[in-house]
Amino acid sequence: MTESAVARSNMIARSHMIDCQLRVNEMNDERVIDAIRAVPREQFVPKAKRSVAYVDEDLPIGNGRYLMEPMVFGRLLSAAEIGPKDLVLDIGCATGYSAAVIAGLADAVVALEADADLVALAEKKLATLEVMNAAVVQGVHAAGVAKQGPFDVIVIEGAVEEIPAALVKQLKEGGRLLCVKLEGGQGRAHIVTMEAGIAAGRDLFDANTPLLPGFEKEKGFVF
Repeated sequence: MTESAVARSNMIARSHMIDCQLRVNEMNDERVIDAIRAVPREQFVPKAKRSVAYVDEDLPIGNGRYLMEPMVFGRLLSAAEIGPKDLVLDIGCATGYSAAVIAGLADAVVALEADADLVALAEKKLATLEVMNAAVVQGVHAAGVAKQGPFDVIVIEGAVEEIPAALVKQLKEGGRLLCVKLEGGQGRAHIVTMEAGIAAGRDLFDANTPLLPGFEKEKGFVF
């Protein structure tokens, strides 16, 4: 297959993902859809996975990491209501796909990644696509990047068993934190909002995605 034919095939697959995974699942936020449509997801997965880059499931990219299922990712971004003047912290950006999409919605993105190899890969991918308003930072996922905050929006690219207080403190007044929260083995999309200095959380919809390393609940002592 020629390079142009591959490109056409990927564009068709992307459109199919939008029509058959997003729009049919209460995802009609056109800004988010346009941002997703603009990013070639296949470029952010291993070559062996490119033919399945647009499947409706979490996509393994190696080392126990995943790109979030498109429907869950899209609905989280829609709920985040990212504005064109917003500063966003994207936690666990992996190969940079999520940061590239969010960059199409926000003024600036700080993409936090703990894995040094993934940091290098994300930087390369974002540079290749000329995403100029996203910067990749290496660090501990659960610690956030307080020195570059506070943030209008924080998005965690994976499931968490608990949300660290350190991240909530990095929200601006009116800020939103989005994640998938696991309780009793079940996942729910979750939003935390900061209003008048008080953080309040609520569930949004059923969602299951792999746990992002660093967000395990602390185990108590066992006697």
